[in-house]
Amino acid sequence: MILIPDVKRKSIGVFGLGLSGIATCEALVASGAKVFSYDENRTARDKTSDTEYRCEHPKDWPWQELEAVVVSPGVPLTHPKPHTIVRKARQENVPVIGDTELFAKAVNALEPHDRPRVIGVTGSNGKSTTTALIGHILKQAGEDVYVGGNIGEAVLSLPAFESDAVYVLELSSFQLDLTHSLRLDAAVFLNLSPDHIDRHGSVDGYLAAKRRIFMNQTAADLAVVGVDDDYGQSVSTRLMANTGTEIRLISAGSALGRGVYALDDKLYYNLDGKTAIAGDLTGARSLRGVHNFQNVAAAVAVCERFGVAPSLAIKSSQRFEGLPHRLEEVGRNGKVLFINDSKATNADAAARALTAFNDIFWIAGGKAKEGGVTSLLPMMDRVRTAYLIGDAAADFEKQLGDTVNVVICGDLEKAVEAANRDALKSDAKAPVVLLSPACASYDQFKNFETRGNAFREFVSTLSVGNGEAA
Repeated sequence: MILIPDVKRKSIGVFGLGLSGIATCEALVASGAKVFSYDENRTARDKTSDTEYRCEHPKDWPWQELEAVVVSPGVPLTHPKPHTIVRKARQENVPVIGDTELFAKAVNALEPHDRPRVIGVTGSNGKSTTTALIGHILKQAGEDVYVGGNIGEAVLSLPAFESDAVYVLELSSFQLDLTHSLRLDAAVFLNLSPDHIDRHGSVDGYLAAKRRIFMNQTAADLAVVGVDDDYGQSVSTRLMANTGTEIRLISAGSALGRGVYALDDKLYYNLDGKTAIAGDLTGARSLRGVHNFQNVAAAVAVCERFGVAPSLAIKSSQRFEGLPHRLEEVGRNGKVLFINDSKATNADAAARALTAFNDIFWIAGGKAKEGGVTSLLPMMDRVRTAYLIGDAAADFEKQLGDTVNVVICGDLEKAVEAANRDALKSDAKAPVVLLSPACASYDQFKNFETRGNAFREFVSTLSVGNGEAA
């Protein structure tokens, strides 16, 4: 647990009691603060009944005494309109912050020689994988590494600071909006595509939140920027013009005069005026696809700065098991490979999976997002058959038209059975049954994790995992 300095006997509000909210309450109480907590969900409130931060409605909080209100990342600050708790805090001139800001305050209170190294990763896509991969590579290199934030453990639940440790944090735009004093030894901006417009008001607002990851960096720190989209290019240009921080560019498809980039399944780096090959990316089975090549490039750019040779980083990447529900291998049945990409809840995410394979027996559908799958039509030459499930099935069938053979399956179990049967009978040498739904899950499942776990379970009844037919 991270203890917070200068809060002893001070009053602090905590609004939102999910994992990060509970961790915040625990850390503040352990640090001597008086905590006033609340959650709009009764079940969450009831869980605090026997704690030192028992819920009280914000109308009963001592607003004149509060030092700050720590809100969960899901609480709107500006759009579509400020949440009631945010409006109240502003009326009372009480700062609104997030748990990452408390983490930053704890780091900033340390003497320089006691300060751990802190790495932050953000981006519209790939930030979880990149965060986990950086942590994996550094651990393989012998570092004491703790990974958390928007992935895994809440940031304040991570172990107490150790001067020789590395803390690797995934940071969402929502978290960055609530953070003001965090200084990162290495900050990674992977990419940006229009998202969360309802929360940020515009793409510019979303970009501004993401750019906050570079706040407070000094000439001693490292900024890593993906330049495969226009937004990343503008971020790199702005950083080069306005900061003295070392900037390393990364790309998953373009050669760079300086930086780390992937071309033809190989990773290259030029960090000292000389280009060299770090290694072959095809051996990293959990990091298939161009989008994952960008993640590897980012990890190599960071880890080289932390003393890991690029060639060793690539070898570590080949041993990376990947994250659940993100192009996750979940089994084989004879020649058929099964891939769980349940995290692909929109067409953009599904596109990354479809470009990673050939001879695909594609399971898609669920609760459709705006735009459906029309953007995926150019990729249907990779797909043998599409097996459609859930609410979106009929609409997806119309959108796909005659670009691909379509089978309406209704539910995931029937889709797995049909895709497995057809893949085994096909003339493809290495067919792939790919769950990459391009949809939200909540028509038939609680969340994408539940959907992915169900897929894994259905596959297990077919698969023995060693290439032999079940």
